[in-house]
Amino acid sequence: MNRSDWKIFFDSKICKCKVLVVGDVMIDKYYHGEVNKFASDAPVPVAKIIRRWSSLGAAANVANNLALLGCQTYLAGFVGFDHNYETLAEQLFERGINQEGLITTDSPTTTKVRIISGHQQMFRMDFEDNSPKPDEKYAALEKYIRRLLNESLDAVVIADYEKGVCTEYFCASIIKAAHSHGVPVTVMPYGQRWSKYSNADYVTPNVAKINKIMLSPIRAENDEDVERAGRYIMRKFNIKNVLATRSAHGITLVNENDVAHIPTKSQEVYDSAGVADTVAAVFSMALAGGLKPYDGAYITNVAAGIVVSKSGTYAVTKDDMLNALNIKNLDADESVNIPYAV
Repeated sequence: MNRSDWKIFFDSKICKCKVLVVGDVMIDKYYHGEVNKFASDAPVPVAKIIRRWSSLGAAANVANNLALLGCQTYLAGFVGFDHNYETLAEQLFERGINQEGLITTDSPTTTKVRIISGHQQMFRMDFEDNSPKPDEKYAALEKYIRRLLNESLDAVVIADYEKGVCTEYFCASIIKAAHSHGVPVTVMPYGQRWSKYSNADYVTPNVAKINKIMLSPIRAENDEDVERAGRYIMRKFNIKNVLATRSAHGITLVNENDVAHIPTKSQEVYDSAGVADTVAAVFSMALAGGLKPYDGAYITNVAAGIVVSKSGTYAVTKDDMLNALNIKNLDADESVNIPYAV
């Protein structure tokens, strides 16, 4: 693509993209403190909290990336009626993310609370209930999604973290409904039961996730290994395409007739937190905006490189992408030299 095409995409097409993220919604809370003593009533360290913050996690972070890139973003999943949901809802509102699809249940809002001292995580508390929800809750979720599809969507992301939303029946129902409207579905897979993603257009695993379903582990640095794994996934689980992230070795896009290995640009890696969320978000944005899958894989690679260069969970922005692609203030008649990233 030349500079004019990229400018049009980022300046005018993204804002028209309507993308739904459905799956396991989460809020991450952090408490940072100083540890200088032990408790008098138990042999445990005491953290004097000096700073606290929270961030969107899991499916909510996928939506966060999409919103910051400029997409019209919708989020659907299950939440509890608790103070953690209030924190989640406030942040979604600030990002302009439509949260009408959040269905309240009797389970707690999935929340991870981390206690940190210096650069070391000392303790984590999880608030969650991963059991399947009552049938009427899934019915309400499906009703909302079908209404959105009828009104118009450009892409659907299924974000599975095995927290109770993405059952086999639910995934099959959503994929079928999206395809009946000509809407592509990208899946962030988790665990080993990938048969529930059957007929999805794309899955976006990293090598660690791929190795959980392979009889023999593949090597991230080996192109042939990754292509072989991609074709195995497509054949075994009836998935149309695989976008495999390979850490320092780039991204590979495998489809029925071709394979593309996109290398990385050597750089210092600080943190891989949130990379999977960014990959699913940016690639789905590219599909929603009408880019070819190969071009989508390129900018996804760039976006992932931005995220790993940041400390902690980071959601990529439109300005990040324009700066990384070096097209923000350049003439439109020149071709883009895309920097490769993780």
